Amino acid sequence: MRFKRSLLFFVAILSFSILDNVKAQNKALTLEDLTPGGKTYSKFVPATKQQLQWLGDQYVYALSNEFKIGNPDNTKESTLLTLEQINNSLQKANLPALKSLPSVSVINNDTPLFVFNASGNRVVLNPFTTEIVSVVKTEKNWANQDYSAKGDKLAYTIDNNIFIVDANGSSVQVTDEKDPAIVCGQSVHRSEFGIHKGTFWSPSGKKLAFYRMDESMVTEYPLVDVSARVAKTNDIRYPMAGMKSHHVTVGIYDTESGKTTFLQTGKPADRYFTNIAWSPDEKAVYVAEINREQNHFDLNRYQVSNGAKEATLFSESDSKYVEPQTPALFLPNDASKFIWQSQKDGYNHLYLYNTNGKELKQLTKGAWIVTDVLGFDPSGNNLFYMATTRSPLDRDLFKLNLKSGKTEQLTQEAGMHNIALSGSKKYFIDNYTSQHNPRTINISSTGKKKAQTLLQAENPYKGYAFPEIEVGTIKAADGVTDLYYRLVKPVGLDSTQKHPAVVYVYGGPHAQLITNSWMAATRGWDIYMASRGYVVFTVDSRGSANRGRDFENVIHRNLGVNEMADQVKGVEFLTSLPYVDADKVGVHGWSYGGFMTTNLMLTYPELFKVGAAGGPVIDWKYYEVMYGERYMDTPKENPEGYKNSNLLNKAGNLKGNLLMIHGDIDPVVVWQHSLAFMKACVEARTYPDYFVYPGHEHNVIGKDRVHLHEKITRYFDDYLKK
Repeated sequence: MRFKRSLLFFVAILSFSILDNVKAQNKALTLEDLTPGGKTYSKFVPATKQQLQWLGDQYVYALSNEFKIGNPDNTKESTLLTLEQINNSLQKANLPALKSLPSVSVINNDTPLFVFNASGNRVVLNPFTTEIVSVVKTEKNWANQDYSAKGDKLAYTIDNNIFIVDANGSSVQVTDEKDPAIVCGQSVHRSEFGIHKGTFWSPSGKKLAFYRMDESMVTEYPLVDVSARVAKTNDIRYPMAGMKSHHVTVGIYDTESGKTTFLQTGKPADRYFTNIAWSPDEKAVYVAEINREQNHFDLNRYQVSNGAKEATLFSESDSKYVEPQTPALFLPNDASKFIWQSQKDGYNHLYLYNTNGKELKQLTKGAWIVTDVLGFDPSGNNLFYMATTRSPLDRDLFKLNLKSGKTEQLTQEAGMHNIALSGSKKYFIDNYTSQHNPRTINISSTGKKKAQTLLQAENPYKGYAFPEIEVGTIKAADGVTDLYYRLVKPVGLDSTQKHPAVVYVYGGPHAQLITNSWMAATRGWDIYMASRGYVVFTVDSRGSANRGRDFENVIHRNLGVNEMADQVKGVEFLTSLPYVDADKVGVHGWSYGGFMTTNLMLTYPELFKVGAAGGPVIDWKYYEVMYGERYMDTPKENPEGYKNSNLLNKAGNLKGNLLMIHGDIDPVVVWQHSLAFMKACVEARTYPDYFVYPGHEHNVIGKDRVHLHEKITRYFDDYLKK
C-alpha cells in the first residue's frame, strides 16, 4: 500500500514536472527582454567574466566584491583584491568608500597598475600591495580623456581647448583658443578615415600630438531644443557635400618646454589628415594626407622639432576612392621598418616598409582581409593579427613570423574571436561566440600549449519559445558574387501556412549584419517578430563591409542602385519559400538602411507593401562632406548620380504604407532629410506616416528604444500582418 502511494506520488510529481517543462518551453519573450534599454534585457545576455583582462601575464576579473587573479597555465585562481581592501586604501587617502567594485583598466608597465574613477577622482592603485600610487581630482566637464602609455599624464579637453594633468595633480593648459569655431584635441573629419580621437601621446609621454580644427568657414546648422520653455537652437558646424569643409592642422606640444609646434602641412587647407603615428625616437610624426577628392593620399613624415616636412614616403591612388584607416606600426626591434595596412591589391593586407618609403615585402595576401592588428611580441619577430581567412563571417587570430614568413592560425573553432594578448604575448584571452555558441572564454597560449576553458555560457533563451535561424548564400544581381543571408523563421513554423516577411536592411559601407557570432548576429527585434509569426530576412548586399575593395566600392557615384538590385534578388529567394506570403513583404532599416528602405518602397512598390525607415538619408546633397563625397563625389561633379539617388524625386511613387522615424536633434542625418520628404509627399499627394523622437540624436537609445520597437512592430501588425 505504501509502495502504491509512493508510486502515485512520484507519477503526480513527474506529471507536474513535465507540464512545467512544456510551459517553460513555450514562455514568450518580450521587447523588454530583447531590447537594449529594456528592464529585463540583461537577463538574456550570455554569461561572461566581468572585467576580464590581463595583469601582466596573469588574468584578472571581477566576481561579486572581489577581483580574482588566475594563472594561465592551469587557471588556478585566488583573490587578488577585495572591495574592503580598496575602501581601506581610499579611506587612507581621505576619499569616500565605494559601494561596489569599480570598473578598472590596467596599465601594463613593469608594475601592472589598476586605474579607476572614485567619487570624481582618477585613482591609480597597485593591486598587489593595495597602495594608492596617485589621485587626480577630475571634473564633469573634462572630455576626450586620453592617458599616456605609462599612465602618468592625462590629456583632456574643456570646451574647445586641451589641458594636461600629471600624476601629482599639476595641470597645464595646452591651447587657448577663444573662437568657439576652433576646436582642439577632438576627433576631426566627422570621425571618418579611422579617426576616433584628437590627441596622440608620444611613446614616452613627453610630447602630445593633437588636432586643431578651424570650422569658421563651415555653415552653421541649427538643431532645435524643444525641451526649453521657449525652444532654442543649438548650432553645429555641418559641412554638406560640395560645400566648404573645415581646415585641420596638427600641433605638437612638448610637456618639458611647454612649447607647441605645428606641422607645416601647407595647402590646400581642406585636405584630410589621419593615421597619425610617432616614430619610436619621437623625432618625427607620420601623417596620411588625403585630397578633398579622396582618390589619392600621401604618407608624409614631419620633423617634430620645427614641423617641417621631411619626406613623402609613398602615395596611393584609386579611380574611385582611397581610405587609409590605420597608422604606421613600427617594429619594436627595428625602428627603420614599419607595418602599413592597404587594400591596394583589392583586400586589406599588411605590408612591410622602411622609413625611406620602400616597400620591402607584402606580408599577407589572399582573397580575404586583415581586420585588426594586435601588435608584436617583445622580440619584435612575431606579429599578431585578426583575419577572415575562414570566411567573411568569421574572425581568427594569426601569428606571423616576420623573418621566416611563416603564419600560424592560433584559433581553431569557427566563430567571431575577440582576443586580448597578455603582457608578454605568451598567452591570450579568447572570448568567442558562434551561431550556436552563446560564449566560450578560453585562456590560450600563443605557443603549442592546449587552451584552458574559463567559461562556457549556457543558452540564456533556454526554456523560451525561440525561432530557427538559417544562414546561407544567394547570388548577387551580377549573377556571380555570393551574398550571405540570414533567415529567421517564425517560432513553431507551420510550413503549410503563408507568413508575412520583413526584410531588415542596411546595405551601405562599413557595416556587416551577418556574422558567425551568437545567433548569427540576429537582433532582438527580429526574434520578437518571429515570435509574432513573421519571417525576418537579411542579406549583406554588395556595398557592405569586410568583403574587399571591389565588393564595397561597387556603389561609387550611384548609391542605391546595385545594393537595391541585390536586395531584390534576396526577395526573389525569400518569396520562393513555400511558407512566405509574397503579397506581404515589408522592409525596415535605419540610417543608410533608412535610405534603402525608403528607396525600395518607392522603386519596387510591387514587392514591398510596408516599410519603416529610421533616420533616413533622403537627398545626399544634404549629407556631410567626407562620407558623401567619398561615395558620390560632389553634386557638381556627379549631377546624374545625385539626381537618381534623390528620393524627393520619387515621392510620388509611394503606394504602400511607409512609416518614417527621426530624432529631432540628429547631428548625423539631419532632420531636414525626412522633413523635406514629407513636404515632397504633400506636393505629390502621397501619404506616408511620420513619428519623431524628441531629444534623440541619430539613434533612439535607452528605455525609449523599447518604445521605438513597439511602434515599428505595431505598424507592421496593422498594415502587413492583417
